Amino acid sequence: MQPSVSFPILSALVLVPVIGAIVVALLPKSRAEIVKLVGLGFSLITAAMAGWMLVAFHKGEAGYQFVSKHAWIKTWGISWHLGVDGISLFLIVLTGLLFPIAIWGPDERRDIKAYIAWILVLEAGVMGVFLSLDLFLFFVFFEIVLVPMYFLIGGWGHENRVYAALKFFLYTMAGSAVMLVAMLTLVFLNKSHTGVMTFDLLELSKANLATSTARWLFLAFALAFAIKVPVFPLHTWLPDAHTEAPTAGSVVLAGVMLKMGTYGLLRFGMGLFPEASTWIAPAMLTLAVIGIIYGALVATVQSDLKRLVAYSSVAHLGFIIMGTYAFTTPSLTGGVIQMVNHGLSTGALFLLVGWIYERRHTRQISELKGLFKLAPVLGGVFLLVMFSSIGLPGLNGFVGEFLILIGTFASRRWWAVVAGTGVILAALYMLWAFQRTFHGEPDEVNRDHMHDLTLRERLSIAPLLMLIVFLGVYPKPVLERIEPSVKALLIHVENGSGTVESRVSSGVVESAE
Repeated sequence: MQPSVSFPILSALVLVPVIGAIVVALLPKSRAEIVKLVGLGFSLITAAMAGWMLVAFHKGEAGYQFVSKHAWIKTWGISWHLGVDGISLFLIVLTGLLFPIAIWGPDERRDIKAYIAWILVLEAGVMGVFLSLDLFLFFVFFEIVLVPMYFLIGGWGHENRVYAALKFFLYTMAGSAVMLVAMLTLVFLNKSHTGVMTFDLLELSKANLATSTARWLFLAFALAFAIKVPVFPLHTWLPDAHTEAPTAGSVVLAGVMLKMGTYGLLRFGMGLFPEASTWIAPAMLTLAVIGIIYGALVATVQSDLKRLVAYSSVAHLGFIIMGTYAFTTPSLTGGVIQMVNHGLSTGALFLLVGWIYERRHTRQISELKGLFKLAPVLGGVFLLVMFSSIGLPGLNGFVGEFLILIGTFASRRWWAVVAGTGVILAALYMLWAFQRTFHGEPDEVNRDHMHDLTLRERLSIAPLLMLIVFLGVYPKPVLERIEPSVKALLIHVENGSGTVESRVSSGVVESAE
């Protein structure tokens, strides 16, 4: 049932940040404080619209809601087609939440006008990715996000920022080029069968393709999304990008941009190529488990605190990929909610590491000792977020990992067993890093430069902390909105593949609640 809303809320979610970027670009560069407030205002308007959409969203329904469809390039079958379902809903809300925090939280002062404008352009691109139901429109937004992130890393990053920005851009652009070829091939093959040229996702999901053709096309799409996730061994750009990016860039990159890859595998990989998705599942599960263990082990030996958090993302995203390709309702629901959970916890971790760097101008764990005595509020917040990242019961990270593991165990037992060791390793590297950074006696340099969180910083991170606790204690409102769309997707995969046993209502758990 489509909510009766006359206002084009989804189009506004994309266009308001664009308007904000234009307004910021027209403001005088000398009024940096005004520029930041204007940018924050537009991002807060976007966040408010995302919150309103969440309230108005009809739970228990699997279809797309708030749909907006208008012909764009009619001759080529390209349309401005936007929609939201339970799978994309909370990624959109997460995007609306993180961008105001990314603007207001870090204390960035260099060329603030261009900095805020690029962040708003990035927000528009991310929103477009999660809302697009037209392949051409999706590809445009998928590519748009590369440009502002490239300039944010290259212009406001750290020592090796140019190298990291180029590596990020080249990796993701290479994958996108392959996906573009596959996308056009799919469109023209569908036209040869139907006589109609269209880029509409819902129409193309019905395309009648030969099995071998569908598998090759899927591999091209999957390569682009696997680089964006990133899936092992395509992950090497991520630690460099995170380490060299400014704090806001790291928060947005970890919080929502990496989810463009996992979301793409769900929406377009499974939606367009259900048989190929089940065919590739054993390989994807294996790579996911390798990523979980590898990311955790490499994180354990990092001396740079920010790089440690970056490698932890490789491990966490491995859990999401594993839940996706286990093809059970609990695992896939857990994977979707874990995208949100990872954005909250890892976004908060990068924000905290950024504040530590602003004070001490170092991220070396060996030089950050005894911070708890100097900044007890910072230490307490870091401890809570760290427990969320580990997956402590009562916090949001536990819900997603638990659903992923029990859902995977029901269908892919040995992958789940091996992946379970990643939970232990996560506790190892996080607790060890916390002990070396916050415990002990602080040296003179730390005493002179380290101070506790300011009021601005506390207000910035407070929404993330509240959601970390809320989703850990009461995840039902999120799960009951995600699950119908997940079940519909699994039915589509089952019908399209003809080889997957029914796991929508079978297995150890019928519902994710």
